[in-house]
Amino acid sequence: MEDELQALEKMHRWVYVDYLSMDVRNAFLNGMLSKEVYMKSPPGTSPPSHKVCHLRRALYGLKQAPRAWFVTFSSTITQLCFAFSPHDTTLFTGQTPHGILLLLLYVDDMIITGDNPQAISDLQHYLGQHFEMKDFGSLKYFLGLEVSRRLDGYLFSQAKYAYDLLVHSGITESNTTLTTLDSNVHLTPFAGVPLEDVSSYRQLVGNLIYLRVARPDIADAVHIVSQFMFSSQSSLVLSGYFNVDWTGDPTDQRSTTGYCFYLGDSLISWHSKKQSVVSCSGTESEYRALADATAKLLWLRWLFTDMGVL
Repeated sequence: MEDELQALEKMHRWVYVDYLSMDVRNAFLNGMLSKEVYMKSPPGTSPPSHKVCHLRRALYGLKQAPRAWFVTFSSTITQLCFAFSPHDTTLFTGQTPHGILLLLLYVDDMIITGDNPQAISDLQHYLGQHFEMKDFGSLKYFLGLEVSRRLDGYLFSQAKYAYDLLVHSGITESNTTLTTLDSNVHLTPFAGVPLEDVSSYRQLVGNLIYLRVARPDIADAVHIVSQFMFSSQSSLVLSGYFNVDWTGDPTDQRSTTGYCFYLGDSLISWHSKKQSVVSCSGTESEYRALADATAKLLWLRWLFTDMGVL
């Protein structure tokens, strides 16, 4: 493959051109406001009494700032015979004497590529004349996506993004699994206990949605959990079952208590023991078993609460 690519390059039918990553410093401060906006004087200043500030440019934190910056950048780049794609307004394409240029903008981060290094260099120079730019060189990391160049193309990965997500979630020590979803688990909006704070769940699901860019194998599992963004329930429900064998032992007529407890779908505790006294009826033996099981259940609940599980 390497020989073929080099042959194409020597025949001028193929030119290796890197994807370049650049950033606009203080991008929002370049935005021009289309309407009059006034604000209180910032801390540390001594304005005249009963005076306010009239903004001439956008500031960070101003709701108009993102739009004002994009309009400013769009008008600047279109002066260089660039046009934004009707299918993606953050993708700008330009035809130059040297060839085609592509510029993808995300707020103040951008990727530049094309089929001619000189055309790319001219574009970088043009942007530097209008904005304070920071050149990161060849594209290696962009919006959580790692990019590495290979002989047969480019490799996209989200390994760092995935690891950071594990660290943020506190599950770096968890065991791995071969499948992304247990086929025996059927989630419904009405199962479980409503979460007190759903923001963490929504944030985690949002991160997983973005992780699908390089992990198509998790797409179906993420699709399922994203259905509960507005009806978030905790699947870690502590549940238990008990039963009793009344006068099961003919030698002493004592009953046997049995119970088990689940955390979610996992069996975590179980017990089977003969009762210490003889019960006069099946109801009495069941109440004794119920008392023992309830005591164990309460202890487990307090324990998991201390651990932050429930």
